[in-house]
Amino acid sequence: MPSETAAKPKGLPGAEIAKAAELVNYQDGAVVSREIIKKPTGNVTIFAFDEGEGLSEHTAPFDALVHVLEGEADIRIAGRQHRLQGGEMILIPAQQPHSLKALQRFKMMLTMIRS
Repeated sequence: MPSETAAKPKGLPGAEIAKAAELVNYQDGAVVSREIIKKPTGNVTIFAFDEGEGLSEHTAPFDALVHVLEGEADIRIAGRQHRLQGGEMILIPAQQPHSLKALQRFKMMLTMIRS
């Protein structure tokens, strides 16, 4: 018997218009993500963070471009605080320690290019 709730497809259908902020929904007390493009050369992931949620400090081997779609977040890069709001973006350089925290519910698109 098929499920009553259809799972969202993992990727983004080609040649179709989509609103990035609508590709992932908020969930109380959680961080939700949806990978929309995954290639050997890089990936694009949409995240939804509930207020107060975040990602603890970590590093990545590649540059990461964070584009805040809506809401507000505190993004720390190498100990320096950056407060971003919907429509703003920041580049997190490879190997730099960074963390994120939702000051209010926020959604972001993360683009990583492997090179």
